Amino acid sequence: MKSANTSIVGGIVLMLVGVLWLLDRLGVVESAALLAPLVFAGAGVLFLSLFARRRENWWAAIPGSVFLGLAAVATATRFTGNSAAGAFLFLFMAGGFAAVYLRERGNWWALIPCGVMLTLALIVTIPQQLQGTPVAAVLFLGLAATFGALSLVPVRTADRVERMKWPLIPAAVLAVLGVIFALQSMAQLIPLDFAVPAVMILAGITLMVYAYFARHGRQHNIQGPSAG
Repeated sequence: MKSANTSIVGGIVLMLVGVLWLLDRLGVVESAALLAPLVFAGAGVLFLSLFARRRENWWAAIPGSVFLGLAAVATATRFTGNSAAGAFLFLFMAGGFAAVYLRERGNWWALIPCGVMLTLALIVTIPQQLQGTPVAAVLFLGLAATFGALSLVPVRTADRVERMKWPLIPAAVLAVLGVIFALQSMAQLIPLDFAVPAVMILAGITLMVYAYFARHGRQHNIQGPSAG
């Protein structure tokens, strides 16, 4: 049955390549422009079929997402010519790592490259005139958000399910670096008259978020012993 499914996918890919080649010979389409995306998409579908077939094949989501991302980039670049088309590759790869985690929750590590890929996808779309410190700010803040989100993910240990504390350390360091670069970017892009109130607003939001989590943590500690 497994070999039959693989043969079906391979047969479909060969048929599409053959049809494309025939249309090129007839002068209907230019196969050179579509052959690479079609081959990449075929390889991606093949890996995704392996992923969907068995739970143990969670690894197949990674190469499958890479090939589908390459197909999307080649197609978007061909028809739009936009340099930001490279973001499709990172978005598909982020989806692949997310699928690895969703398939097997013990693969919590997949959330790290997932967050990195999403951050890179955002960086690719930043206009050329904003290159420099804004890119660094997005990079560090995106990585900080990744590790911050990782600290909220429940992880099963030998005898219980708990949340990891260590991601908060790199999240805090990366957040500080991101804020520094963000302030430098604001100083370059925003006049001082607007930068000062913007910083005050951000600081106020930070204090409110901190107060919320601190209060929530105290309530959880108070209610925890009584529930036991």
